[in-house]
Amino acid sequence: MENVGAFALLMAMCVSLFAIVAAVVGRVRNKPFLVLSAERAVLAVWALVTTASGILVYALMTSDFHFAYVAGHSNKAMPTIYKFTAWWGGQEGSLLFWSWLLATYAAVVVVTNKRRHRDFIPYVMAILSTVQAFFLLLNNFVASPFQVLAVGQFITSVPDGVGLNPLLQYPAMAIHPPMLYLGYVGFAVPFAFAMASLITRQKGDAWIHTTRRWTIVTWLFLGVGIVLGSAWAYHVLGWGGYWAWDPVENASLLPWLGGTAFLHSVMMQEKKGMMKIWNMALVAVTFFLCLFGTFLTRSGVVSSVHAFAQSPIGTYFVAFLALLVAGTVYLILDRLPYLRSESQLESVVSRESSFLFNNLVLLASCFAVLWGTLFPVISEWVSNEKISLDGPWFNRLMIPIGLFLLVLTGVGPLFAWRRTSVESLRRNFLVPGLAAIALAIALFALGMRNAYAIISFGFCLFVMMTIVSEFYRGARAISNKDGINLLSATVQLTHRNTRRYGGYLVHMGIVLMFIGWTGSAFNQNSTVEVNGGSTATIGAYTLQVVELRNGDTENYQWDSALLKVSKNGQYLGTLEPERRFYKASQQGTAKVALRTRLNEDLYINFAGRVGDAATLQLYIFPLVTWIWIGALGLVGGTLIALVPSQVTRQYARTEVVGIKKNVTIEA
Repeated sequence: MENVGAFALLMAMCVSLFAIVAAVVGRVRNKPFLVLSAERAVLAVWALVTTASGILVYALMTSDFHFAYVAGHSNKAMPTIYKFTAWWGGQEGSLLFWSWLLATYAAVVVVTNKRRHRDFIPYVMAILSTVQAFFLLLNNFVASPFQVLAVGQFITSVPDGVGLNPLLQYPAMAIHPPMLYLGYVGFAVPFAFAMASLITRQKGDAWIHTTRRWTIVTWLFLGVGIVLGSAWAYHVLGWGGYWAWDPVENASLLPWLGGTAFLHSVMMQEKKGMMKIWNMALVAVTFFLCLFGTFLTRSGVVSSVHAFAQSPIGTYFVAFLALLVAGTVYLILDRLPYLRSESQLESVVSRESSFLFNNLVLLASCFAVLWGTLFPVISEWVSNEKISLDGPWFNRLMIPIGLFLLVLTGVGPLFAWRRTSVESLRRNFLVPGLAAIALAIALFALGMRNAYAIISFGFCLFVMMTIVSEFYRGARAISNKDGINLLSATVQLTHRNTRRYGGYLVHMGIVLMFIGWTGSAFNQNSTVEVNGGSTATIGAYTLQVVELRNGDTENYQWDSALLKVSKNGQYLGTLEPERRFYKASQQGTAKVALRTRLNEDLYINFAGRVGDAATLQLYIFPLVTWIWIGALGLVGGTLIALVPSQVTRQYARTEVVGIKKNVTIEA
């Protein structure tokens, strides 16, 4: 079976190379049969990579330990769901998963564009097939998932495998890596369309209109993956945080920031014909950062709980990235005459300038995170001494940048195109501005002295009020005109322009997440040693140890502490933090106990046990739940933005039946 899988991957690489040649030659020499052959080759690659992936997954599910990958990342005692997630739990399997997702995306592009954009779709296929061939090269010759265990001349097997890393045996990890990969891989498609547009010297924005929804979905996948990773860190690692500025965490954040800048920037090109060079550069940089994140996870150049073991695979990524960057820079410079702006910035106080500032701040944050991530590597190259930049360094730099982005989130959408009048500024910002100042004064009067927290809460209120006022003004107008209640009017308003009002809901989700992040300024923590019957306190909470327990399962051994929890003398219930030690991998992991409320989380980690005494780490995390609520708002707003607006659908229907109507579509 391993031979069939290896042969399928080898054939897939060869067919990808054929697709590149057939697509380019067919387009240049106007040979439609070659272009059609390239399309079929792309579909064949998907079938071949799917076959190989199916074989590996089957081996994992059936515990076929003569596969080296199965023996290293699975065992018989693992639950079925984690046997499946072992597909992307190791170096070789995750690269195969990357290849499969890319093959799937490429096949979707071919199927959905059979009759559209025929002038540059061949180049789109060629670019996607080039990336596909690179990853299949790694799958075949650098990190094959179909290596077998051998002794002498004979293929052998082992009684049981090592098992998946215990840190990965958590429900969110069944969807966190796929979401990240869907984001990483998905950005290859808008990149391919953008480069194909340059190759064919397109002056229009066809590539943007074609890939806008694709980019939004990809950006959403990446964002959900980042949030799920934060939740995993919070619930599994036991250190009490959700973001540590870890190099691999940063690597996932970088393309999300780039994608956010791109999604805002393309509005300028669609509306005003501006920033065409900027958009080409942004979509390319975002995809390069996706490849960079994949490289960082696998190269071993940085140390991280998220990274795979050190391997020579990083050299291949560096070479491939260098070729892509060189080709992209050449194309942009050579096609500059086709990327001229059709309008100029007329006023600093305008929506155009707000988008520009937003982009600059996002790119500044992106550069800061990239610099901090690579600084240990750079310092080692220069001085032979690895100097790491810790969380406080990132916080000192990123908190002011984040606050500036937060206020831009509120003011940007309310500026008018071209220029904004003084009367408009007063009408839109006077009440929210005064409310934010009043809140800041009230918080200071109540004893809050953290300046960044006061500013953040004030900005959050300001942005929330500007968003609510936009919904209220539009809904009130519809309500007065149609005689319906405000709730129905709000739904109708959103339906009329889902892109605009879905974007507002995304901004509201970001604001709620900022509220949760701001709460970290007031965290409390304590480490205590306890035994049966003893008590511990943190803040207003009292914890009484009812019993220290231990046990054994087929997969792991465990110790736990059963605790009675009271707050201000009122009994709240019991919590039971646990520590597990997995037998196959000889590694331990935490199962934290949480009492979650909107105002704060009580977080308890069982750090260890010696005899009759256990060490507990106690934390109080104010407002952290609002991070997860805000993330749901971000997802909901994005999904609404993907729904076609009502006026757009009506226009499409009247066009089909041949009725001409003047329909105004809001930008």
